[in-house]
Amino acid sequence: MSDNSVKRPMKRIPKKKVCVFCVEKTDEADYKDVGKLKKFVTEKGKMMPRRMTGVCAKHQRMLAESIKRARIMALLPFKGE
Repeated sequence: MSDNSVKRPMKRIPKKKVCVFCVEKTDEADYKDVGKLKKFVTEKGKMMPRRMTGVCAKHQRMLAESIKRARIMALLPFKGE
């Protein structure tokens, strides 16, 4: 080992995300529960992707439907500030 050897930083392994709805054993996301839905929407009003939220595919589809329904009922804004 000479002085030319360069130490590389350890590659960070992301923690496996677990579906919130599967843990709570919830069958559906209620469109009237705005507090819970806001966790899955960005500040600009866009829905967050699965890779960011850690929600499974089944619940992501259900969540998208609930967010869209809440927007139509004017509980959530279509566009953020």
